[in-house]
Amino acid sequence: MKRIPPLAIIVILLAAWPLCSHGEEIVIGAVGDIMLAGRWTPLLRDQGYDHPFGGVAATLAASDINLANLESPIAHGGREYTAKRFRFRAEPEVAAAVRKAGFNLVTLANNHSMDFGAGALAETMANLEAAGVAWIGAGKDLAEARRAAIFTVKGKKIAFLGYSLTQPVEFFAAGQRPGTAPGYEQFFIPDIARARREADYVIVSFHWGKEGCDTPTPFQRSIAHKAIDAGADVIIGHHPHVLQGIERYGNGIIFYSLGNFTFASKSRAADQSVIIRLRLNDAQREAEILPLDVFYRRVGFQPRLLSEKPAENVIERLNSLSKPLTTEIKCQNNSYFVSF
Repeated sequence: MKRIPPLAIIVILLAAWPLCSHGEEIVIGAVGDIMLAGRWTPLLRDQGYDHPFGGVAATLAASDINLANLESPIAHGGREYTAKRFRFRAEPEVAAAVRKAGFNLVTLANNHSMDFGAGALAETMANLEAAGVAWIGAGKDLAEARRAAIFTVKGKKIAFLGYSLTQPVEFFAAGQRPGTAPGYEQFFIPDIARARREADYVIVSFHWGKEGCDTPTPFQRSIAHKAIDAGADVIIGHHPHVLQGIERYGNGIIFYSLGNFTFASKSRAADQSVIIRLRLNDAQREAEILPLDVFYRRVGFQPRLLSEKPAENVIERLNSLSKPLTTEIKCQNNSYFVSF
């Protein structure tokens, strides 16, 4: 019998590995807003841009993919859009820190990605690419802004899409104009349907709602339901800066707002947040909820994982917000889950 060289055996086993791993659990982490810019830049530069993620990096490392909302361009240049009150621009070093923290995907579909115009958006995408971070929800034109990011993990394809429903509308991409992906039905419904045909799971991010409001608007709910009806499995929301409720709908689940993550909010209404861990496999789909303290006066820019009574308080609050949406978070061995 002809002897197979050891190296050839290794190659054969690696080639066969995806075929025998389809039933493995895929873990996808999602968090709220990352904003490491503005008047806090000197402090952040002094602390080091890795510092904000120091308390959660080990937790993020347990996920196959981590998604965040990047609430600012990452650039040196660009032309400032002065017709709005708050404008942010983070230093290029932030891109590498975001990747080092465990994020391999961000959404740029928000009301700050164009704060310094198309030039800063292009620089942001280049900095993210150099750091090894993919993005959704913005691009050099409307087609690129609507494009899905597709990851293959353990033999399964996961598609991500991102959209903004926040002003200024001048930030929206249109035709050949750079900008963010508008969260209009004529765009997201066919985009989701296309992603559904290409992927095993479809996850959609929306930047929407009212800042400081802990209740989703009827418009948010209508958009979310239509997105799931189009084929989305999970909807992840941002913009209000506070937690909003969770809703199981159809075959999917909606997180209306995850609140802040690394953000210098001093509002006591924005003191709590969560990391969502989506656990997906052929037999079951569930979301694990990890409570966070994000109150700047207690933790600075460094979100802190909570346990015991402080964690229970976050879950109680989130359950109260989710009750009108007929969804309940369950406790299992001091961990918190919603199946969908």
